[in-house]
Amino acid sequence: MHYGNRLKKRWRNNRMKDVQNTQDTRNVDIQKVGIKNVELPLIIQRKNAHDIVVYATARVCVSLPRNYKGTHMSRFVEVLNEWRTKNLLGVDIKGCLEKIIKRLHAQSGELEFNFKYFVDKESPITKLSAPMCYDCSFEGTMDGDDYNFILGVKVPVTTLCPCSKEISDNGAHNQRAMISVKVSYDENEHVWLEDLINLIESCASCPVYPLLKRQDEKFVTEHAWDNPRFVEDVLREVVVKLRNYPVIKSFEVDCEAFESIHNHSAWAYQKEG
Repeated sequence: MHYGNRLKKRWRNNRMKDVQNTQDTRNVDIQKVGIKNVELPLIIQRKNAHDIVVYATARVCVSLPRNYKGTHMSRFVEVLNEWRTKNLLGVDIKGCLEKIIKRLHAQSGELEFNFKYFVDKESPITKLSAPMCYDCSFEGTMDGDDYNFILGVKVPVTTLCPCSKEISDNGAHNQRAMISVKVSYDENEHVWLEDLINLIESCASCPVYPLLKRQDEKFVTEHAWDNPRFVEDVLREVVVKLRNYPVIKSFEVDCEAFESIHNHSAWAYQKEG
């Protein structure tokens, strides 16, 4: 008999022990166990545009009862691999999370995708378009029948200091700031990333653009001058608009301005719902 065939026959006749399912006697229920930094492509649905394939990293975990020694790490990857070919709207990750929990025989679980999302953005005057990159995330948590989805995005903006403008004869210090927002809404609703990004950008002194010609730079500089904002102002503007967004039931806002003349950042934070 050929060596390869003998090896296959011996493997079939020798059932491998499932170590993960063996008994553990230390009496500790593990709240979260799983895998992180899993790299994979995802297909994301976009508003008024073709679907886009993004590079994503995943973190996925489940609860583990005290009587099991370990979880089965390969099963996480198997389910993620099945789901990477589906067009996702965000809340759709519920199905993926349900399957993971079922495959691992768990009570609860969490799934998070972090990815770069590109939006074609026009310059304000010359209307030249170029891709703008935003850090985004889909997060899902499930415990029994209780499911919660969170959409996250980080949006760079410009802030111009109202105090600096008020006290200076010429000019005012301005800087780039980062507004990080996470929103939660019912699974039968939807919030487009594009709409959330536009909402956030409208609350700053001025948006940040990927491509600017001289006419555009003049507009951006003057627009920021006409709309001075502390981080407190930016945060309050975002909070008011999120409160009035019909389908959003809870949110978290983090605003950090990387001060151009101070050796520190200015920061504000709010969580509601």
